[in-house]
Parts: sequence; C-alpha cells; structure tokens
Amino acid sequence: MRDILSDLEAGRQLSDPDPVRRAQIQMKTPLPKRFYEQAAVVPGEGGFAVHLDGRPVRTPGKALLALPSEAAAALVAEEFGAQEDVVDPVTMPVLRLVNTALDGVAADPQAVLEDILRFCATDLLCYRADGPEGLVDRQNRHWDPVLDWVRAALGARFNLAEGVIHVEQPRESIAVLGAHLAQRPQPLRLAAIHLMTSLTGSALLALAVERGELDAEEAWQAAHVDEDWQIEHWGQDSEAIARRAMRKRDFMAAVRLLEALGR
Repeated sequence: MRDILSDLEAGRQLSDPDPVRRAQIQMKTPLPKRFYEQAAVVPGEGGFAVHLDGRPVRTPGKALLALPSEAAAALVAEEFGAQEDVVDPVTMPVLRLVNTALDGVAADPQAVLEDILRFCATDLLCYRADGPEGLVDRQNRHWDPVLDWVRAALGARFNLAEGVIHVEQPRESIAVLGAHLAQRPQPLRLAAIHLMTSLTGSALLALAVERGELDAEEAWQAAHVDEDWQIEHWGQDSEAIARRAMRKRDFMAAVRLLEALGR
C-alpha cells in the first residue's frame, strides 16, 4: 500500500518516491503546456468540482475530481491557476494528494488505516537517544507533550526505548488509535494523515496535527529534532536541503487540505 500511495499517478511525471530524484526525472520529461485560461470551482452533486475552462478535471484513474468542501477544491484550483507556461505536477502537491485519495485510498481505506497503525508500532517519538544531554533534552521537550496528549486525550500509552532496539507497544494502545482512525474514514483525510505520517515517521505527530493539538511548524520541527541536531554539529549538503524543502512542501499541503476539509 505504501508503494501505491507514494506516487499513484506513477506515470512518467511522478516516477520516484524521493522528491529530489522525482524532480530530476521531471526535468528530463517534457511537461505539457498550459492548455487552459481559467481554473474554477463549480458546485455539483458530487461536491465541489474543479473545472478548467468550464470542463471538469478528472484524476489519472478517470474519477471526477470533486471535493467535499469548497475550500478544499479551491486549493486544487489555485495550484492549476499558479501554473505558467507548462503544467508541472511536482509543484502541485495538493492535486497529487487528492488524486492519491480518490484513485487509491477510496478503493481500500482499511489498508491505509492499517499502514498508519504500523507506523504507530515503531513511532519516531518512542525511540530516544541516550546522549548527548542536549539532544536528550530537546527530544523530551518536543516529544513528551505529544505522548502526554495521546495518553490524556485518546487513552493510549506508549513505551519508550533508548537507541534503535525495538520496543513492543501495548496492543491496547494500537487498538485505541485504530478505533480513533476508524472514525475518520474519508479517503482525503486518511490520505493526508498517511502522507504526514510517512514524511515524519510519526503517526502520533500526524494525529496531533489533524486534531489541532500541534500546528504544522511545531510538528515539522518535532519530526526533525535528531536531524537538526546533526546539522548544527556537522552541517548539511545542498541535496539534503532540497530534499527536506520538497518534503516540507508536501507535508504543508496535507495540512492545508485537512484544514480545508474541517476538523
């Protein structure tokens, strides 16, 4: 399921899950010229559809691109409107996420839910450094409040470990989060949560953002505590900077979509 969700549009334009590699491939692939003058949101029976010059947009799987809220559809229309001479899917993260939801997640939402739960079993926030003290303190400061919220708001407790040695999580906690996710079966919402989870390595961070407990910047910073520590001490190369920027763009697109769908 993760392979399907990585790049459902897979074709020639979105051919690699790594954002930098995908951009490199994209630069070698001729992009279609912008063929429309206007992108608009049109209400209808299926929700709010995106139209280009009066014609409805469809997903790669030929489904009508219609969203349940006008605000969500407007995000996609804005991405189409922002295209200039060519249409570059790499610069349209909300559209790619919506296509994934409508063509992939809608067909098997349970598989996506279960994949999110697999992340819970090895969640980033549960694996702590044994040193140096500065890193340990930083992890505690960013991660402990999220675990406290999960325990207080959802009733799920998680075990912590030092290093990379696997720690078993209580089945009851995983079941609680499964029940929580089952109340959010909408394909667009699940797709956004799954994308945030895979980009951060933490389903708990993704759920905290989805519930409004953390804002997007706080979650992104929490997900990169270890990486930022390494950067501060050893520096960072240009390719890593570009990869992180593209991943953050996709993460923020998922957050914007969730906000447009409503809590």
